[in-house]
Amino acid sequence: MSAPQQLVLGHPPAVYATLDRIDPCSVETWRALYRQIGEPWHWHDRDAWDQGALAAHLARPEIQIYRVTAELGQDWTEAAGFLELERHTDGSVEIAYIGLDQRVLGRRLGGWLVAEAVKTAFAWGAVRVWLHTCTLDAPAALPNYLARGFLITGVETYQTTV
Repeated sequence: MSAPQQLVLGHPPAVYATLDRIDPCSVETWRALYRQIGEPWHWHDRDAWDQGALAAHLARPEIQIYRVTAELGQDWTEAAGFLELERHTDGSVEIAYIGLDQRVLGRRLGGWLVAEAVKTAFAWGAVRVWLHTCTLDAPAALPNYLARGFLITGVETYQTTV
């Protein structure tokens, strides 16, 4: 997506939610969010990163970490979602990780979160916002990205162990 005007907003969420930057984000907080949100979708590519490597990554000025908090009835779920943005040298911002806790699925938070990610990336100065998805992601992920205005620019095929 190369311009904020290309973003197509979806329906508002069915619950009250906020997206808040975690700055600084500790390794412990990042790992907890990564596991909570990513485990059902087999996010394991950073499991092998040691404490130092992950701390160095999180300390980079090109990385921003966000947490979604959502109201569920009388309860608040402190971590309803997770977002990692990475700014690249070409001025683009990658949505490196984006996801929701399974407890909040079906409450129209997915479209809202993707839209918030795009708006945040452009507010950060992105000349382009992009992401990867795969068949391990939630079934609604790709349709959601397309509905928000993203285009498929390439397809790769590979096998991985889950």
